[in-house]
Amino acid sequence: MALRDIKARIDSTKKTMQITKAMEMVSAAKLNRAEQNAKSFGPYVDKIQEVVGSIASGSNAKHSMLLTRPVKKTGYFVVTADRGLAGAYNSNVLRHVYRTIQQRHKSSDEYALIVIGKVGVNFFKSRKMPIIDSITGVADQPSFAEIKAIASKAVNLYADGTFDELYMYYNHFVSAIQSDLTEKKLLPLSDIAETKSKSSYEYEPSEDEILEVLLPQYAESLIYGALLDAKAAEHASRMTAMRNATDNANELIGQLTLSYNRERQAAITQEITEIVGGVAALE
Repeated sequence: MALRDIKARIDSTKKTMQITKAMEMVSAAKLNRAEQNAKSFGPYVDKIQEVVGSIASGSNAKHSMLLTRPVKKTGYFVVTADRGLAGAYNSNVLRHVYRTIQQRHKSSDEYALIVIGKVGVNFFKSRKMPIIDSITGVADQPSFAEIKAIASKAVNLYADGTFDELYMYYNHFVSAIQSDLTEKKLLPLSDIAETKSKSSYEYEPSEDEILEVLLPQYAESLIYGALLDAKAAEHASRMTAMRNATDNANELIGQLTLSYNRERQAAITQEITEIVGGVAALE
């Protein structure tokens, strides 16, 4: 490779490294906020789960969201990102969901997809899989108002019998360097009655009326909490991916610099040899 070509590759790699370093820093800042959002929302979900569990276990209330019914159609709620450059963040979820659907169902009439994120929407559309609802462009620090519509629709689709069970798939944030693929059965809430309540409650109006309001809110809260969790995992994955890209670029620059110096030294040696040979020929 000519010296000029090596120098051009070094310059372009340095520019790429500057971009990946900047993206790493941006993702690190977003991660701090996203992690705080996910952790601060946890106590709310825990409390509403305790209250709902207390009502469900201590009464004869029979709400449709609590009862298991024969499964004719399954819903899959899938959380992905709007863009890549986040390592295996998207591919882990999509590959698992796709494989699960292929194993469980023989026909597209047996399931429906609800998808968050452009990557997931494009993935399932390209495979002509039935997407019943989707949302893209969710903010890096999402508010509940942004996903209220899709969360409510998911709950209503179960309530009106469009599907008989709903599974949710997302990446659970563990740490800056680890996120775990999570599969959670969102509906029916058949196991919530097993929740141990730390307090006793008196209810007004009736327990059935309270459940009618609280159960949809609880299911929507689970979706929102999963999205906050997934956003933290996304920022962590992107930060790690950009850090790895920066390290690889730095390593490549070192290798190219070494090659450049060797080529330059060989060129200088060749020039000296030619000069010495020319002087000898003149003597």
